[in-house]
Amino acid sequence: MTDREIIEGLIGRDEQVTTEFFFVNCRPLLCSIIGLVFDGTADYDELVGELYLYLMENDAARLRQFKFRSSVYQWVKVVAIRYFIKRRGRVIDDVSHEPPHEEESGHTDDHAPGDLERLFAMMPNKRYVTVIRQLVIEDREPEQLAHEMNISTANLYNIKRRAMAQLTRVALKDIQQYGKRQESNL
Repeated sequence: MTDREIIEGLIGRDEQVTTEFFFVNCRPLLCSIIGLVFDGTADYDELVGELYLYLMENDAARLRQFKFRSSVYQWVKVVAIRYFIKRRGRVIDDVSHEPPHEEESGHTDDHAPGDLERLFAMMPNKRYVTVIRQLVIEDREPEQLAHEMNISTANLYNIKRRAMAQLTRVALKDIQQYGKRQESNL
């Protein structure tokens, strides 16, 4: 695929071109940039989603500025480095040494909150825990949370979708392990 076809596909929001470009062809390049800028502590899908939204703002104005004086990959490299460095201070660090929630005190007959907290503790991406806690449990307004996190509301919804998928995977894994423990106790 030529650079012109890639740019036209991205501007035209061609899902196949977009997926192949960002998640196959550019993945090694963007992983390297993300690793250098964020010390490997940021989520690839989340940052690439933000980069994509940035490129597509104002009817893809930034993509339309590409003049084909270099390869599209060289251009994306420069744009991504500048964008990620600018965003570096606004991305919540995924690696935290603080607990994602306050420790529970006392005993309750309702085990569901404790089970949910246990599942949250098992999730590797603590930013996802924060988004689920804020949007689902505390019922915060998405626009307000997005503003506080310095991201777009659309990106917040993408993060929420990935967070719920991660929580589901963690819960299913926990269910499998629980079944194995039950079998070994028989």
